[in-house]
Amino acid sequence: MVLTKRIIPCIDVDLDEDGNAAVYTGVHFEDLAYTGDPVEMAQRYNEAGADEFVFLDITASADGRTTMLETVERVADEVFIPLTVGGGIRTAADIKETLRAGADKVSINTAALQRPALVNEGAAAFGSQCIVISVDARRRYDEDGEYYEQVDGESCWFECTIKGGREGTGRDVVSWANEAARRGAGELFVNSIDTDGTKDGYDIPLTRAVCETVPTPVIASSGCGGPADMYEVFTEAGADAALAASIFHFEEYSIPAVKSYLAERDVPIRN
Repeated sequence: MVLTKRIIPCIDVDLDEDGNAAVYTGVHFEDLAYTGDPVEMAQRYNEAGADEFVFLDITASADGRTTMLETVERVADEVFIPLTVGGGIRTAADIKETLRAGADKVSINTAALQRPALVNEGAAAFGSQCIVISVDARRRYDEDGEYYEQVDGESCWFECTIKGGREGTGRDVVSWANEAARRGAGELFVNSIDTDGTKDGYDIPLTRAVCETVPTPVIASSGCGGPADMYEVFTEAGADAALAASIFHFEEYSIPAVKSYLAERDVPIRN
């Protein structure tokens, strides 16, 4: 049986000056600009035929606050497809509260890197299918890594960062992805700081490096400029799902148009 590829819109949510939840977009995790209301956008994507939906509270970890669960509840009321929520999840209790708020899965980055046993605890308590480990990767051109890829003729490795890309960890992404899978992660969410917001395409070397060494399904993220980029990340890197934000937010492409493009090129997708 051939597994279908998934198309997943994502919203990056932060608090605005008045303390209200709002969606923002940026480049390289910086220069964030207001994009819309999270609940309205969730409703729109649910109706548009998205396969899943991702809600990321992008400053919860860096600010040391909890996830905005009231907003998650409102989004969950509008979404009848699998909902993944990330940002500020630090403990098994946080996972439980996020799932109770309506999430089907939780995405964990900073807390899992700081205390890897959290992956085991989450998988044991709630099932591996609920635990998505997110990595915010950046390229490093030095000799401190474990797994190397060629990028534009140079050898580089990919470093895990935390707190929304603000801090490096010295940890190799591919090594950490393998450990997270062994500990019970049901899925890996691979973000590239280097391609984020550029619309120049996904980070193929990064995504391929993870897909080729980890048995866990991989969601490719960061850099999508259109359906051709999704085709590339599926066929050249082996991703199981492709996540995009701005091309959908600003209605450059619709989800049905992307699916039609992929289906015409024999990529198995969900109708």
